[in-house]
Amino acid sequence: MTANRSTATTAADGSGVPAAEARAAFGAAAAYALLAPSVFNTQPWRWRIGPGAVLTLRADRSRQVHSVDASRRLLLVSCGAALHHARLALAAAGYRTEVVRSPDGADPDVLARITVTGRQDVDPERSRQYAAGQRRRTDRRAFGDRSVAEPTLRRLREVVEAEGAHLHLVRDDQMPMLAVATANAAAVELEDPAYRAELRRWTNRPPESRDGVPAASAVRPGLRRVPIREHALGGTPGLEVGDGMDRGAAYAILFGTGDAPADLLTGGEALSALLLTAVAEGLATAPLSDPIELDWPRWLMRNLLADIGEPYVVVRLGFAADPTPLPPVLRREPADVIGYAD
Repeated sequence: MTANRSTATTAADGSGVPAAEARAAFGAAAAYALLAPSVFNTQPWRWRIGPGAVLTLRADRSRQVHSVDASRRLLLVSCGAALHHARLALAAAGYRTEVVRSPDGADPDVLARITVTGRQDVDPERSRQYAAGQRRRTDRRAFGDRSVAEPTLRRLREVVEAEGAHLHLVRDDQMPMLAVATANAAAVELEDPAYRAELRRWTNRPPESRDGVPAASAVRPGLRRVPIREHALGGTPGLEVGDGMDRGAAYAILFGTGDAPADLLTGGEALSALLLTAVAEGLATAPLSDPIELDWPRWLMRNLLADIGEPYVVVRLGFAADPTPLPPVLRREPADVIGYAD
């Protein structure tokens, strides 16, 4: 599977894959991409298939969380995660692909176009990641005392770097700054009426919307190494925090060299690869965007990186103290996000 930035070819231009077959594969890939993580589970993307057997990813600004994401940083990271999921689904189905990012300079909402360039043997590692996508959940419960093995952490860094981003493992001496930045970001955001309104919007969704973070997925308050966002304002969280206190958890900052749209899209692709590989390795995962959403906490995250990069998201990795399965993931219907054109 390739992901270069050169001009794409269509399925009809010598790939050996019939256009109808490519279009069907694109439909399956776009449906699988609904499993990708996104800020507040907004799923802020749309897909268009055709003409010429091309799969196009667009940002959906109607799902932008303006109070914490006025510059679209988190929206683009979310779309990047969906892009990686689609790429992965095509690779797991035995297709070689080419991706052109930001293909339409006149329309900034067109983020990527994917074409099938042929068939290939299925990489077992891609198959493991693909299978992990069905199991992945954001686990907001406390993780236990068991620490993440160093070889696993090295593997996670490798998959992130293969996607063009970087991973910084937060050291013990840096944990107080991460905890303070996260707590202060939460406190400032909760004082903002616009934030509270958007939080209520995305945590009190009608059942048919199949998005957002319902109270059933929220966790009751508890003592944590790094605070977790409150997702049930005025409601009752459906999950207990558990007996763990995140003592064995590893905290990682996913970062890149810039914050242009292309950088953030790449960051989302790396986030997807990180989470799916972690789940395949038996870990529980939870992205934390709170310390990235506001300027001052994000500046502190840059300090943790020694000012060598731009932070995209923090990820908590570890082993769940409570083995109880989490509630099903809410995802929109494919017909709501996938369009076709002749």
